[in-house]
Amino acid sequence: MTVSEIFESMDYGPAPESAAEALAWLVDMGDRFGHFIDGGFTEPGDGFDSKNPATGETLATLTQATQQDVDAAVKAARRAQGKWERLGGPGRARYLYAIARLLQKHARLFAVLETLDNGKPIRESRDIDVPLAQRHFYYHAGMAQLMEEALPGRVALGVCGQIIPWNFPLLMLAWKVAPALAMGNTVVLKPAEYTSLTALLFADICRQAGLPKGVVNIVTGDGAVGEMIVKAEVDKIAFTGSTSVGRRIREATAGSGKSLTLELGGKSPYIVFEDADIDSAIEGLVDAIWFNQGQVCCAGSRLLVQEGIAERFHERLRARMDKLRIGDPLDKCIDVGALVDPVQLAAVREMVEGNAAGQMYQARVPLPARGCFYPPTLIAGLAPSDALMQEEIFGPVLVSCTFRTPSEAVELANNTRYGLAATVWTENVNLALDIAPKLAAGVVWVNATNLFDAAAGFGGVRESGFGREGGWEGLAAYTKPVGTARVLKRVDAFDGAGGPADPIDRTAKLYVGGKQARPDGGYSRAVWSRSGALLGHVGLGNRKDVRNAVEAAQGAAGWAKTTGHLRAQILYYIAENLSARATEFARRLDAMTGTRGGAKEVEASIQRLFTYAAWADKYDGRVHGVPIRGVAIAMNEPVGVIGALCADEAPLLGLVSVMAPALAMGNRVVLVASEPYPLAATDFYQVLDTSDVPAGVVNILTGSHAELAGPLAGHLNLDAMWSFSSTPLSEAVERASAGNLKRTWVNDGRARDWFANDSAEWLAQASEVKNIWVPYGE
Repeated sequence: MTVSEIFESMDYGPAPESAAEALAWLVDMGDRFGHFIDGGFTEPGDGFDSKNPATGETLATLTQATQQDVDAAVKAARRAQGKWERLGGPGRARYLYAIARLLQKHARLFAVLETLDNGKPIRESRDIDVPLAQRHFYYHAGMAQLMEEALPGRVALGVCGQIIPWNFPLLMLAWKVAPALAMGNTVVLKPAEYTSLTALLFADICRQAGLPKGVVNIVTGDGAVGEMIVKAEVDKIAFTGSTSVGRRIREATAGSGKSLTLELGGKSPYIVFEDADIDSAIEGLVDAIWFNQGQVCCAGSRLLVQEGIAERFHERLRARMDKLRIGDPLDKCIDVGALVDPVQLAAVREMVEGNAAGQMYQARVPLPARGCFYPPTLIAGLAPSDALMQEEIFGPVLVSCTFRTPSEAVELANNTRYGLAATVWTENVNLALDIAPKLAAGVVWVNATNLFDAAAGFGGVRESGFGREGGWEGLAAYTKPVGTARVLKRVDAFDGAGGPADPIDRTAKLYVGGKQARPDGGYSRAVWSRSGALLGHVGLGNRKDVRNAVEAAQGAAGWAKTTGHLRAQILYYIAENLSARATEFARRLDAMTGTRGGAKEVEASIQRLFTYAAWADKYDGRVHGVPIRGVAIAMNEPVGVIGALCADEAPLLGLVSVMAPALAMGNRVVLVASEPYPLAATDFYQVLDTSDVPAGVVNILTGSHAELAGPLAGHLNLDAMWSFSSTPLSEAVERASAGNLKRTWVNDGRARDWFANDSAEWLAQASEVKNIWVPYGE
């Protein structure tokens, strides 16, 4: 074509990227790879082929790790960890800076190898994945430099097992390895079976950077290798992948004491209001769903468009789809590349062909004769309950429905079990900032999509997992408080046969929905003093009482919308009313526990209430310094409904320490009182009754921790579950939580000094971080 013809047609000619250097590197490595363990590559063993999904050609042969390989990698990481941590933050920063610079020096090699192995367009690998990976190592080099100053009292977890997916092989590696190394941990990483080559190139980079042996270890193989890492003697598991696998990992790690972060699936809404710039919204939508062939956990795969513009929007969208270019991923003019593997291609086809609802439109573009290619697809007119509106497709398939009002948009957006990301498109900034906090998502983009940076945390809620990667909040997952807690001894109730200590029988009931309630089962048990005197009876709660308490907490959702100032006033009021009855509560504690520490515990409880009343309107979020013309606002939001097994050894202080930070952050709670010493809790709800606490915000059950733990932790309308019981229930709680992947915080049989208070830890556990990206400018 002549230049004038090109200007007339605006057609793109081919702009192929050479694969020669990447293929030469594979040849230099022998086209066969072992594992990277203890600073060197092992001899290749039996394994599998890594193929180019665009052509089907074999790129290299990789080794399937055995149990012995995984054990060797974990041992190497364990040997190296202490010395690596003692190197100090500034010492570790130098290595991370070196890795970042080497990633820059070999940027084109990484980009081409990623595209060959994964099938994504070279433009995405070159302009997004590799620069972001570099950014993560630079950013976390700075975090390492600042650790001792900015994170006093925090130390490394130890050895981290990391399992990453195939959709962003190098970027996911950077997300996990960089913060782990910065904080003094060592890692054993398993890349995805389909896409391991850039991880192995990264291993070569680690050698060039002079990284000490054993700090980074990489083992390759299928899902069985991931299972080996999960079961290995590591201190943390970080997993990115499907929700179903994440649920199995939660169950497998239950009771192990391993730290766990899960970044799982999504069905993210892309909300377009009628005042939106339609052309801009469509271009954003192209990035939201056809970026990386739709193989993105936070892909804007659910289009919600306001009725007034729906027909016009869909018409323009279909026209834009027909302009997308599909073909050789190494062609720099290509928009949509190949799906990662024939297995994934078959899965996408099966889901689309199994759908009979709506109206399907596929882009009128030619597909290559070979390779794992699938046309950009739009299925409009679906109902919220249709399978494709609920299930993650993980391919270049967009599903759509309409809405009329902003409130309906929020309801439709939140009508999913996931909660990873969301996009809001409107020219009305008031509307955008009204909608964003209402969306059940860990990340919200306003008039943009798929914005990522190392400075801003990324992660989800609900069945999209828990924990954050990136930013200050992401570092918390790779550190722990300094010191080792002592083993928590079981606290048993006293037995007795004496008469009542109080001649007037005070019936201690459950406290549900702001009212005293008799236990559903109709059973009670006696509470005795150390001397054998009968102090009273408490109800034995059961699963129906749990159900009623959670329903009451759900009904008090308005508490989350109140101001921090109002929550502070109520917490102050609770403290004042408890103070007025301090002598009575102290006597009750002394009688139950047989000690003389009641007055001290009551005073500590009053101070704890004052502390979190003070924090209620002061626990601020952040504005992250991200490299865009705009802001990324990290908002602290309530987790939702939190269930807790309160400490046995601190009947009043343990309950108040759980309740106060939860209420300060806007949560509602279902508290199971100290099992051996429950009367302090049943006295305490009388304080709540006189302190203007709205009904359902605080619910108190009494009874067996062992019997109530399962129903409470397994309740699907509970958002988090904490356990500080002296009964060994951590495993049961974590295993039961896998049903809806709720957040957990358990003691793993370790004691806590209830008179010491780490407000930062409690407030972090009682809040969820939502990152809202707001670009600005014309």
